Amino acid sequence: METLESELTCPICLELFEDPLLLPCAHSLCFNCAHRILVSHCTTNESVESISAFQCPTCRYVITLSQRGLDGLKRNVTLQNIIDRFQKASVSGPNSPSETRRERPIDSNHSGGGSSMTSIERVICQFCDQDPARDAVKTCVTCEVSYCEECLKATHPNKKPFTGHRLIEPIPDSHIRGLMCLEHEDEKVNMYCVTDDQLICALCKLVGRHRDHQVAALGERYDKLKQNLENNLTNLIKRNTELETLLAKLIQICHHIEVNASRQEAKLMEESEQLIEIIQQRRQIIGTKIKEGKVVRLRKLAQQISNCKQCIERSTSLISQAEQSLKENDHARFLQTAKNITERVCMATASSQVLIPEINLNDTFDTFALDFSREKKLLECLDYLTAPNPPVIREELCTASYDTITVHWTSDDEFSVVSYELQYTIFTGQANVVSK
Repeated sequence: METLESELTCPICLELFEDPLLLPCAHSLCFNCAHRILVSHCTTNESVESISAFQCPTCRYVITLSQRGLDGLKRNVTLQNIIDRFQKASVSGPNSPSETRRERPIDSNHSGGGSSMTSIERVICQFCDQDPARDAVKTCVTCEVSYCEECLKATHPNKKPFTGHRLIEPIPDSHIRGLMCLEHEDEKVNMYCVTDDQLICALCKLVGRHRDHQVAALGERYDKLKQNLENNLTNLIKRNTELETLLAKLIQICHHIEVNASRQEAKLMEESEQLIEIIQQRRQIIGTKIKEGKVVRLRKLAQQISNCKQCIERSTSLISQAEQSLKENDHARFLQTAKNITERVCMATASSQVLIPEINLNDTFDTFALDFSREKKLLECLDYLTAPNPPVIREELCTASYDTITVHWTSDDEFSVVSYELQYTIFTGQANVVSK
């Protein structure tokens, strides 16, 4: 039955559901508790009707409200019927679940302990005549006595007035009688000292050191402190909701950073590949021009080499004939052949000067020199777009006449700046005119 009771408990007020709402996430919530959540989301000048969504306190699912607000959500009629039956069954007898509803064993922290006494102390029946007494199964808060099963049936029949007694899980006798005064051990605390901010008994007020202090009733102090705690809890819930919203935004921003960074990296790779492709294309074009120039020069040189070889062959043959003629000692025979050979040698000498022109081809490729200084500077300065530095006006070079002004400047960003805007002021006797 305790498990059933926990299923019927609102996660906000920790009480049985009252007018439960059925949320779209299948969880339930008291109508008043849902209204409190909406109030915690409101700012100073904001109404509850302006809140269009809130989070389920169980699963954090975002509940979107219609124009009707909370009235637009369905009522959990089935759950309400179960709670009604549960409450009717809770008053049927001393062993019913309602007698132990929300009656938790008192923590022993007030006496210096750090854990529940029920987990370390054995509670025996205080009504048994047997020796030893049986273990207690229930403690009656009204009677301030712990009972075993048989004594409970004998002393608390299922009839009035015993049906109104509160039965809880067995706890030690020192916890049944409530909180006792620290100065008067036999007196229960029944009022609150506002001056010293502590619980006191009637004797403390009458004859003790608190007699001149301001005191308040426990109920009054309880209501005030409970209201204060509820207000602080509402503020904490509101702040927690704001932090959760902020957390969601931060997580979303992190996701956007990841996506945008990946997109930018991909764009960088794409642009870099395009630059590399352009460089490769230009390299291929320029390389083709170099190869074509080499072919043209080699073709011309090959023709000259062929002409030289032919001249050399004819000259070699003529030289052999001339040398052979020079060896002739017979004057008549020499004169007969020398004239013809002499003419041929002279003609060969003259023709070699005509057929073989001066070599004027250059073996260097200086005409194909490339200047990459501008491109290298651009690539070395390749970076994200930033505002360029202003140019430096060289006043010593600037001139001005009646209707003409010449301005000279130098800039470190000459390759990235398309144009500059010049603003100047004309000083007159009456007013200054600013122009662009």
